[in-house]
Amino acid sequence: MAGMSDLKDRLRADLTTAIKARDDVRSSTLRMVLTAITNAEVAGKEQRELSDDDVVGVLTSEAKKRREAAQAFDDGGRVEMAAKERAEAAVLADYLPEQLDEDTVRALVTETIAATGAADEGMRAMGKVMGALQPKVKGRADGAFVAAEVKRQLAG
Repeated sequence: MAGMSDLKDRLRADLTTAIKARDDVRSSTLRMVLTAITNAEVAGKEQRELSDDDVVGVLTSEAKKRREAAQAFDDGGRVEMAAKERAEAAVLADYLPEQLDEDTVRALVTETIAATGAADEGMRAMGKVMGALQPKVKGRADGAFVAAEVKRQLAG
């Protein structure tokens, strides 16, 4: 398994299927994501194969870009552009782990603060709590929201 990504293989296979099915949204979105993955693979000092975790990272940031663009188009009254971005985000969501809702994230933060005994340490414990939380929320929640919630609860 080392270095090989099953997820990348699945994206490639699904791209072929989408092209045959003339599913333009899916094929253009998957093409774009595979390009982003390739760019990530050649970005460092030496070329490397992304792991499934790395691929989820690429998918997460691409999906976030789509959501933010959709919001911006909405604000600008460009409904069709917003819909296109949302359609692409929906394609990407198929390949991402189930997203946690905000209440679930809040509960996980509370639980993790209790488990790490960080409640009395305040902000100094931020790193410790985030470290313990990361595996539970990676690719499944917006990192900025998670960090803000940890801060909010530690400041409590």
